[in-house]
Amino acid sequence: MTTLRTLAPGILFAVALALVAVFLGFKWPVVGAPIFAIAAGIVARRLIGASGALEPGTRFASKHLLQAGIVLLGFGIDLAVLWQDGRSSAWVLVGTLVAGLAGGLVLGRLMRVGFNMRLLVAAGTSVCGASAIAALAPVIGAEAGEVAFATATIFLYNIVAVFLFPAIGHALHLSDATFGTWAGTAINDTSSVLAAGYAYAPAAGQIATIVKLARTLAILPIAAGAALYVSQRSAGARGRFDFVATMPWFIVLFVAAAAAASIGVLPAAILGGLATTGRYIMIVAFAGVGFGSDFDKLRTVGYSPLVLGAAVWALVALSSLAIQGVL
Repeated sequence: MTTLRTLAPGILFAVALALVAVFLGFKWPVVGAPIFAIAAGIVARRLIGASGALEPGTRFASKHLLQAGIVLLGFGIDLAVLWQDGRSSAWVLVGTLVAGLAGGLVLGRLMRVGFNMRLLVAAGTSVCGASAIAALAPVIGAEAGEVAFATATIFLYNIVAVFLFPAIGHALHLSDATFGTWAGTAINDTSSVLAAGYAYAPAAGQIATIVKLARTLAILPIAAGAALYVSQRSAGARGRFDFVATMPWFIVLFVAAAAAASIGVLPAAILGGLATTGRYIMIVAFAGVGFGSDFDKLRTVGYSPLVLGAAVWALVALSSLAIQGVL
């Protein structure tokens, strides 16, 4: 039976790694604390190996704390503001989501990338990076190593985009609105979106931030769709379909939290505190993800996810410009 005494060592260890990650994230915000947390967990596992004492707590953090953090993030989203400010880019959002998800799944299958990995890479690139990967992982039963590998793939192209997008934008003479929409749809991590957007122009940075937040809402239908697919696939083996058992209820709670934030039932200070708490809880969870990653199991994957990530990223970026009439 799992008890608090059993979980405490691993959770406290993940918290310690998260504190280091937060410090490094403040110094290098383009990289961000979540990536540092995963890296810290991976390094710690390499140094001390798998630990029976730490395993229950870090595994709890990588799953349950991750879900709790996602729910709390919902308190930082105002649905009315997002709709008001982001509806002009709705067609671009929908078009890039469809292109990235469909393209990623099809290309991944052609490249013989496993279902979990290709879905995580496609959703991370099309939706909102690490948050989408974190939301989908428990729904599809992804292993910690798959989550870490997919997150690292998304991070690589985020860093490239920060330096590449503003240069391309100036070369194409994009308006602030066009560039902001492009950055918001084709760059994933919030810090990278902000870095690229505000490097181009303040107005572009504001638009990019709004578009990026609007993309977050796509987590719900994608996670629900993945849950339906997984449950139906398993129903074939069991002979029955159990939607209630497979529905990602934490995603429903995420949307409920956003709805609560939107109708003003809680003071702004409390909403901000809950959302901030969610971000820090997710950093602890990512430390657990990193510590639970066994890359020896992923040696057979090779470089295919990296190539897939590049292809999906290019597909999303080009489709965003095409829908806006630039190409």
